Amino acid sequence: MGADVHNTGADGATANGEPIGVDHVFLALERELAVFLRRARASSGELAREVHPDLEPAAYGLLFRLADAGAQRATDLAGFFGVGKATMSRQLHALEKLGLVAREPDPADGRAVLVRLTDEGHARFTRVRTGRRARYARRLASWDRGEVAELARLLHRLNAEQEGEQEGDQDGEQGTDQDGDQGGDEA
Repeated sequence: MGADVHNTGADGATANGEPIGVDHVFLALERELAVFLRRARASSGELAREVHPDLEPAAYGLLFRLADAGAQRATDLAGFFGVGKATMSRQLHALEKLGLVAREPDPADGRAVLVRLTDEGHARFTRVRTGRRARYARRLASWDRGEVAELARLLHRLNAEQEGEQEGDQDGEQGTDQDGDQGGDEA
């Protein structure tokens, strides 16, 4: 089945002001993703405050990564999130001050340091994550489990393709992160 495309309007736009040739399937996707992302940003702030009242929303993702992947080097975390080392260092320092992460020597390389969740950080994060999963289950209670699995599969595919595109864009380049920090800054 083809996309629903409207090509009407003498001024180069459709009756509702959209440019001619707009693919309404992708327009609907754009709208739904915008709503989803807006809600995700708001939710991230709420989740961060549940972990610790002084936790920055962006730092919640760091806790998530450390809980899933285990101890990591700061440079690896910076690469995973696509931020500069200086930005990552600031975020990790804030998490350390809150007692949620700790640094320890890397057993594979005595010169390197790994960042890990503290017991307190793990307990707080796990409590919030468990509550979040329960909220997902309540919100999607009317969905068939197959639909939930299909949504997860499609989101995984979208994320994997996005990650592949970003890696291709970054090959051989040293970009600037959201704070304007260069990727070569010290952690």
